[in-house]
Amino acid sequence: MELIEGIRSRKSIRGYKPTPVPKETLSQILEIATYAPSAMNMQPWKFMALGGKTLEKLTNVLQEKFLAGEEPHPDFSLISPSAGVYWERRVAVAQELFRLMGIAREDRGQRLEWDLKMLRFFDAPNAIIISLDEEISSSLFIFSLGLVTQTIALAALNLGLGTCIEGRPIIYPNVIRQITGIPESQRIAIGIAIGYPDGDFPANKLESSREPLENIVTWLGV
Repeated sequence: MELIEGIRSRKSIRGYKPTPVPKETLSQILEIATYAPSAMNMQPWKFMALGGKTLEKLTNVLQEKFLAGEEPHPDFSLISPSAGVYWERRVAVAQELFRLMGIAREDRGQRLEWDLKMLRFFDAPNAIIISLDEEISSSLFIFSLGLVTQTIALAALNLGLGTCIEGRPIIYPNVIRQITGIPESQRIAIGIAIGYPDGDFPANKLESSREPLENIVTWLGV
């Protein structure tokens, strides 16, 4: 796939076919991702690739914690603005998602099921968890995690796969550590659902908007 086309066509996939992604393909994607730029070439990321019974066990326990009302305690804050333009964009994409899925605003049952689906990595056959050493806290290295995450998503797209970059499955990092063996010295940063897209899944038809360039760029001396 041509690079610019890939950047423009990449989007979050929320419905997957059950076919597992071969280990060789996941390895190829992660190897490509190691070429992502990072501050001072520190390469602060660690990857955990999940599938099969391990992923099933993890998502089951995550759902149990959520349904039991356990307070989330992610390693990184997931709080987003509750007003202003950023909130408006978030609400707009959620409204379109629920419209496509036929989830009514007042339907708490279906909304709960959607929350659980997010915890299950949208039922993708595989998932990738990215972590970094707890001693690393500079925003430069958090920025580096964003770069490697996008590189994973683009490499996956090039191989016919879909991804969804998620914060919801990492709200209980201790559960992830217990099941995967990720050490306490690693902070859980982000989760990525990965698999073959289900073209018939309604949410996969979502096309999120982008802010016009003139609204976000200032030209000086150009």
